[in-house]
Amino acid sequence: MPDETKTCPSCQAQYSPEAIEEALKTCPGCGYHYRMEPLERLAYLADPGSFQELSANLRSLNPIDLSGYEEKLAEAEAKSHIKEAVITGTCLIEGKKLILGLMSFTFMGGSMGSVVGEKVCRALLTAVEERLPVVIYTTSGGARMQEGIFSLLQMAKTSSAVAELDKAGLPFFIVLCDPTTGGVTASFAMLGDIILAEPGALIGFAGPRVIEGTIRASLPEGFQRAEFQQEKGFVDLIVPRKDQRRLLAQLMVLHSRVPVSEEA
Repeated sequence: MPDETKTCPSCQAQYSPEAIEEALKTCPGCGYHYRMEPLERLAYLADPGSFQELSANLRSLNPIDLSGYEEKLAEAEAKSHIKEAVITGTCLIEGKKLILGLMSFTFMGGSMGSVVGEKVCRALLTAVEERLPVVIYTTSGGARMQEGIFSLLQMAKTSSAVAELDKAGLPFFIVLCDPTTGGVTASFAMLGDIILAEPGALIGFAGPRVIEGTIRASLPEGFQRAEFQQEKGFVDLIVPRKDQRRLLAQLMVLHSRVPVSEEA
């Protein structure tokens, strides 16, 4: 056994970090999915060199003058190596062009503040303008309370942009990652035409401990996990990371608008 190993939280087997990375940050034994950052996802999703970032220079301000918020933003940027909790852009997946959004839980828990909402909206409206499908990978603890009401407004704002995409007849695919909760779940994350999820992802609004404390009852085993949500109809399909690129390419082909000939 190598000196440096990681113990899988699911099966307790030990593997080298290199083996886990080669398996796209999943357990080579049981398939447990570790959390993944946007730049790591780009490496296996997008065709090499095809990603062109949108709204790259947008940064959060401090709309309610909360003490220490600027410092927290600087710490989050240094930790995650990105400027906000989501990156958006155009790219190719197996030669098919789309708008791609990737959220980061490392950046302040993937919280949705004004800039996250603005970047998601701009990405969706760019898709309408350029007639492109949209794929967004979500992971979030919810609205960013450091921005007060401005963060909550992003729920309506992003939902409105999704409605414009729907009016244009363009497909919207969501991939729910661990965890996707709070205001993101209560807005654009649950508005996809097709909602996919990674195995074992926690998906819900309030956390299990909050719910148990509210209803004063025990929750069923696996409550709010992707498998439970698929059983209840909130998730269409659970897709392991190794299959996502191929499936997304297939979905884009199936949902493309193909002109009907005059003879048909």
